[in-house]
Amino acid sequence: MIEAPADITEDAFLGGQLRLKQKRSGHRAGHDAILLAAATEARAGDRVVDLGAGIGAAGLALARRVAGINLSLVEIDPELAELARANAAANGIAAEAIVLDVTADAQAFAAHGLVPDSVDVVLMNPPFNDPARHRGSPDQARHTAHVASEETLNAWVHAARRILRSNGVLTLIWRADGIADVLAALSRGFGSLSILPVHGEAGRPAIRVLVRAVKGGRAPTRLLPGLMLNDESGVPKKEVKEILEGRAVLPLAEP
Repeated sequence: MIEAPADITEDAFLGGQLRLKQKRSGHRAGHDAILLAAATEARAGDRVVDLGAGIGAAGLALARRVAGINLSLVEIDPELAELARANAAANGIAAEAIVLDVTADAQAFAAHGLVPDSVDVVLMNPPFNDPARHRGSPDQARHTAHVASEETLNAWVHAARRILRSNGVLTLIWRADGIADVLAALSRGFGSLSILPVHGEAGRPAIRVLVRAVKGGRAPTRLLPGLMLNDESGVPKKEVKEILEGRAVLPLAEP
């Protein structure tokens, strides 16, 4: 059951093109989900899976931009999955919400129709905070959404690799200081990497990386110019506002 309305907020994304209900407490969707969607290339007819979808923000933002995708929202928390299902319906977007642990085995995925080599596009925003340096929230749902174990990234990449078809595309977002872990995880079965650093402020180290990887890809890795969210005075940059409002995409999503 979804919690009482007092415990739920309705928030506008993509400049009001997408309205999503989410729990007032715990993990809340924000810029990371919208940047992930804006970095994901998809076409009408593609089978797309959002792993760890939460309330569906990233997958639904992608579906709002690219009509006609076949979208599955995979989420371990039944309450969040129910919110994702309701959000899809409220926004007139066809999507299925699946309650499933991303680290489950192939048989569990297949039981929900996610058989090996059957998906065109996977996008994911795994838990990525290092437990050794990040004090986890006492809220268990928030902790699960934010804090990674040593095997989290490998397990999630493995799940994506299993369900993607040959030449299928994975797009993910991760903390920038964990880029070595991302490259190591993707070295097994993926190639043709494109990496976009995301900087919170000009002149400061990147805080996120967005990565596009192709299953079985063989092209050289590309490191793209960084995306600056704010200018020197701390004001959001015009191109970033256009991306967050759904009026532009990131280079990773361009054919």
